[in-house]
Amino acid sequence: MLLLIQYTLIFASVLVLVALGGCFSEHSGVINIGLEGIMVIGALGGALMMKFLGGGAPAAVVILLVVLSSVLSGILCSLLLGVAAIHFKADQTLLGTALNLLGAAVAVVLVRAINLSEDIDNVSSTIKYGEAKSAFIIRIGDFEFNWFMLIAFVVLILSYIVLYKTKFGMRLYACGEHPQAADSVGINVYKMRYAGVMISGALGGLGGLVYITAGVSEWKFENGVAGFGFLALAVMIFGQWKPLNIGLAALLFGFFRALSNVYTGFDFLLSLKLPSVIYNMLPYIISLIVLVFVSKKSRAPKAEGIPYDKGQR
Repeated sequence: MLLLIQYTLIFASVLVLVALGGCFSEHSGVINIGLEGIMVIGALGGALMMKFLGGGAPAAVVILLVVLSSVLSGILCSLLLGVAAIHFKADQTLLGTALNLLGAAVAVVLVRAINLSEDIDNVSSTIKYGEAKSAFIIRIGDFEFNWFMLIAFVVLILSYIVLYKTKFGMRLYACGEHPQAADSVGINVYKMRYAGVMISGALGGLGGLVYITAGVSEWKFENGVAGFGFLALAVMIFGQWKPLNIGLAALLFGFFRALSNVYTGFDFLLSLKLPSVIYNMLPYIISLIVLVFVSKKSRAPKAEGIPYDKGQR
């Protein structure tokens, strides 16, 4: 049971971070379907930093540098979406799809190139970071506490405060609901949308790092992030673009994802004799069922996905 709680919290942390990233972007008026690709690039940045730092640096330095590397990688990736969608007014759905494909491809090519430069016979897309990863882990009895759990909780609370208690949040909301009205009172819609997309990239990149460090000490980038970017979008919609609801939805989806890791520890689940693939599919099946019932009643920001043209009012 303790292991189930541990995995639920770490997977929920991933979903909270990435879903909140999508929430900021969509509140600004930009649909970010490219969260999957951003997660991969963020994971790559963090994994490479852990690989080169090794286990010699102090834990605080490792945590700071790895998180910053992941966040900056996610921001840079999200800027591709921002420039194309905001500046060039390209179709945001197509851009997100392209970003997902590009992120996975770039990660595999870069990791293979790095591995080949170190060992001419090593053509794998795997990065090992076991020593550095230990900086994020604290053992409390049989429970493995991960600092990312605390980071995700703090980000959740800060997101609520920023979106509902600050001028920045109100302006971001206005740009996603009625950008022409926001512009008429002096709000720079373009800057606010860039801010939303960059925050989305930062949180998406960090979420990717959390995902690849959940219980493993190496990651094969050919595997990507197993659709967690799309699962985070389902969490965001289920949570109605509200941080606290997103937190609760993430716990629900995180529980079903965790079940696929620990179901062998429950006799009553083993007695069902279900194939392991069923448990792996559970979070995605649940997301489809939830979206069928929720999507019709969901209220997305009115202007999301619509390129803003300052000349049209």
